[in-house]
Amino acid sequence: MKLLQNLFINNERWASRALAEDAEYFERHVCSQAPPFYWLGCSDSRVPCNQVVGLDPGEMFVHRNVANLIAHKDLNSLAALQYAINLGVEHLLIVGHYGCVGVRSAMHPERLPEPIGAWLEPLRLLYDRNRTQLEAIADDQARWDMLCELNVREQVRVACELPIVHEAWRSGRPLAVHGWIYNMRDGRLRDLNVTVSPALKNTPGGAGQSETATA
Repeated sequence: MKLLQNLFINNERWASRALAEDAEYFERHVCSQAPPFYWLGCSDSRVPCNQVVGLDPGEMFVHRNVANLIAHKDLNSLAALQYAINLGVEHLLIVGHYGCVGVRSAMHPERLPEPIGAWLEPLRLLYDRNRTQLEAIADDQARWDMLCELNVREQVRVACELPIVHEAWRSGRPLAVHGWIYNMRDGRLRDLNVTVSPALKNTPGGAGQSETATA
């Protein structure tokens, strides 16, 4: 028997069901894609991004990594974002989640082995910058939740500093950067109200924001 045969069986059932409901379901996506949304989220297998927002294939460009980080030297994520903007994406969704193990690692003094240790170093720096606020929270789960939120806010700030994003704004593209967080306990998304967009108001940097995005 072929290895992972059950996944091929699941695929056949899914494709057949999709075609039974809509005979042109796959054909519509063959020639081009023009998704309005870009999801930058955590690689955690418990966060099914398309399902969370009820979107079909072709409706959202997706990039995922451990702890939903944006790194200036990470060519992979920068290339994905640039490609998505070139496709006409209008909403950059930075989506963290409560219970993120990558985020939790920043709460402990032991550094993880490479390469994950180096990748998560920005979270350690974020924790240090907010140590007083975080360690004033007695409950460990509540402190973890707060750091997950601070991480999303920080990634919104970083995204808004990217040359790729500034160039999109300078060229008049209606790109908005959003910071959301997903609760695995109830399947709900929460808007952290740090949306940045030229459409909101003018600022010296050429973009507007609904609330300060710095952590």
